[in-house]
Amino acid sequence: MILFPAIDLKDGRCVRLRQGDMAQATIFNEDAAAQAVAFEAAGFEWLHVVDLNGAFAGRSVNAPAIGAILRAIKLPVQLGGGIRDLVGIESWLEAGVSRMILGTAAVRNPALVKEAAKTFPGRIAVGIDARDGMVAVEGWAEASSLSATELARRFEDAGVAAVIFTDIARDGMLQGVNIAATAALARAVSIPIIASGGVSGVDDIKQLMESGAPIAGAVIGRALYDARIDPVEALAAARG
Repeated sequence: MILFPAIDLKDGRCVRLRQGDMAQATIFNEDAAAQAVAFEAAGFEWLHVVDLNGAFAGRSVNAPAIGAILRAIKLPVQLGGGIRDLVGIESWLEAGVSRMILGTAAVRNPALVKEAAKTFPGRIAVGIDARDGMVAVEGWAEASSLSATELARRFEDAGVAAVIFTDIARDGMLQGVNIAATAALARAVSIPIIASGGVSGVDDIKQLMESGAPIAGAVIGRALYDARIDPVEALAAARG
């Protein structure tokens, strides 16, 4: 299983939100690039970056901070937040991002996701953020009428590299991953599923691996910043 330490960007700073609420942001590092370097030094093999301002604005807002991260590390980076067109996708991929995460676009413009996945094989992921099983969009500010499984199935044959599944109710709350919902989604589709939201300790990683479902990875946020998870122990658990 691949572990993805998370850097969520708000106004250029590395923050964590509670349940996606921009008003409940805790600043953990003023220097996002320095945080990325620390994660690389800890032994992680990927980095998960989200432009929070961009998710609400519908365009990239934290470009300077993202650019600084890309220049500071050699780790592959997956980036989401505010990317809603092919030009934006291509621009970030050319800038050094390894994988783009499309969330709101997956609901509003599924044709874009399919076109991007075809144009950039292996470099497009779908971000599915759900509250009570239903997909939320526009930085989690709006609910849709789609279930997480319905949305994932729309891209079953599109060639997307992964689905990042976030349980909004647990994000930033340190209450544990929604193992049941994540495992059910992983069993429902053939696309690799990456769990996100609520990882509170190494036991969550072990439970994901022991669920019996083909879960490909997990995004870890607040638990790393709060030192509830030791990177060495977490990486050892993820490698089985």
